Amino acid sequence: MKKIIAVLLVTTMTSLLSLRAQDPNFWIFLCIGQSNMEGHARPQSFDSFVNARFQVMSGVDCPELGRTKGHWYTATPPLCRCNTGLTPADYFGRVMVERLPANIRIGVIHVAIGGCKIELFDKDRNQAYIATAPDWMKGMIRAYDGDPYARLIELAKSAQKDGVIKGILMHQGESNTGDQTWPEQVKVVYDNIHDDLNLSYQILPLLAGEVVHAEQGGVCASMNEIIAKLPEVLPNAHVVSSRGCTDGPDNLHFDAAGYRTLGMRYAEKMLTILQP
Repeated sequence: MKKIIAVLLVTTMTSLLSLRAQDPNFWIFLCIGQSNMEGHARPQSFDSFVNARFQVMSGVDCPELGRTKGHWYTATPPLCRCNTGLTPADYFGRVMVERLPANIRIGVIHVAIGGCKIELFDKDRNQAYIATAPDWMKGMIRAYDGDPYARLIELAKSAQKDGVIKGILMHQGESNTGDQTWPEQVKVVYDNIHDDLNLSYQILPLLAGEVVHAEQGGVCASMNEIIAKLPEVLPNAHVVSSRGCTDGPDNLHFDAAGYRTLGMRYAEKMLTILQP
C-alpha cells in the first residue's frame, strides 16, 4: 500500500510540475474580443518604440512583418493580425513592464474578430454562429483556420511551456448590446478556457472593458449596464471603465488616444489584483 501511495504521489507531483512554466517571471495574458480589442485605430510612429520585455505571440503568419504563428516577438503594433491597429493590449503591456520589476516579462496572445458576438468564443456554439456570419467576418475567421477559440487554446498551450498565464483581457459586447444573457455566456467562455488550459491550480482574473459611454454618444453605451453585472456571475471578473476614453467619429470605436488610456487602465487594474 505504501508503494502504491508513493507512486500516486510521484505521479501527481509530476503532473503538477508539467503544468508549471519554464519561467515563472514571464507573465502571459490572453486577449480576446471584437473590433475594439482587435484594434481599429492606426498607431502613430512613437507607438513603435516598445520595451523588449513586452512580447506578443503571433496568432497568424505575417510574412510582411517577419512573424510566424506561435513565435514570440517584441510587441510592436499590430498585435492581433497582420493589418490590424492599436489595441488596449498595447499600452496594457507597456505599463505592466514599466511598473513591474525588471526581471518580469509580459507576453500577450491576441485573438480577436471585429464585429463578432461572444458566441464566437463558445467552443460548443461557435461553428453554428460562424455558419451564419457575414462573408467579411468569415474572411477574418479563416485566418485562424476557421476556429479562433481553438487557435487561442493552441497558442496558450504552447505559451505555457514558456511562462505563466496570469489573466484574460476582454473587450467585447458591442455586438451583444441588449443581450441580458451576456454575462452568463462570458462565464461559459471563461470556464472553458480555465478547463482547457488545466488552470485549476490558480485563480485567473478576467478584465472586461466598457464600451464607449453615453455622454460621448456611444451607440452601444447601454451595454455598459450589462457589462457591470459580469462580476455578479463571475467573481474573478473585473470591469475596466472607459469613461472619458476618446473615441472616433462612429461613436463605436475608440481612437488611438482612447486605446492608450484604456490599456493603461487595464494594467492598473491588473496590477492591483496581482500585487495587492
